[in-house]
Amino acid sequence: MGKARTLMSMYKKLYAHFGPRHWWPAKSAFEVMVGAILTQNTAWSNVEKAIANLRREGLLSQKKISQIKTRKLAALIRPSGFYNEKAKKLKELVRFLAGFCGSNLRKLRQHDTAYLRKEFLRVHGIGPETADSILLYALGKASFVVDAYTKRICMRHKLIPEHATYHQIQEFFTDNLLKDAKIFNEYHALIVETGKNYCKKNKPLCKICPLRLVKCGKNMVYLNKK
Repeated sequence: MGKARTLMSMYKKLYAHFGPRHWWPAKSAFEVMVGAILTQNTAWSNVEKAIANLRREGLLSQKKISQIKTRKLAALIRPSGFYNEKAKKLKELVRFLAGFCGSNLRKLRQHDTAYLRKEFLRVHGIGPETADSILLYALGKASFVVDAYTKRICMRHKLIPEHATYHQIQEFFTDNLLKDAKIFNEYHALIVETGKNYCKKNKPLCKICPLRLVKCGKNMVYLNKK
């Protein structure tokens, strides 16, 4: 089975099993951006608590985040962990948005995806996964998100070698899928569900995993084959 067929077979199996995920849960594009930073190195349940604190205080806007004291912001997002550093990252995010697009997300969306990604990666605290999450889920750009679940699942199915980089894994998906933000959105969300519920780090539930019947080929490692 070829690369594209394998990836689509996996997608169809997961979609049939989980159904649409409706991810990312947020009330605005800016809230998605905030969540993308808060979810670094923590579970989503912790992010929800931090987001709830910000919403209760009426702080889920670029203007409010820019105005609040960093110490108070850190206290409100404490449930997400690494709160002092994340408060600084949120401040850097709104500072970047103000300077780059006048805090206007409609203007932000008008830029080319590759250019936007490059600019986001210049912002303190925004790495590849966070940048791609913002591009895909907040701005609707076709930028595939790679996380630990993605690497684990692909590696266990022998689609990638253990040493594969973020860029290589992302390229594997983008080169073999239709470049469509809706597909990228749904696929990543389905991968997360699979990683959380079946392809666990220490005790994978392979016998009941929805991907158990996907044939990827014996000892197959695709990244080395163009």
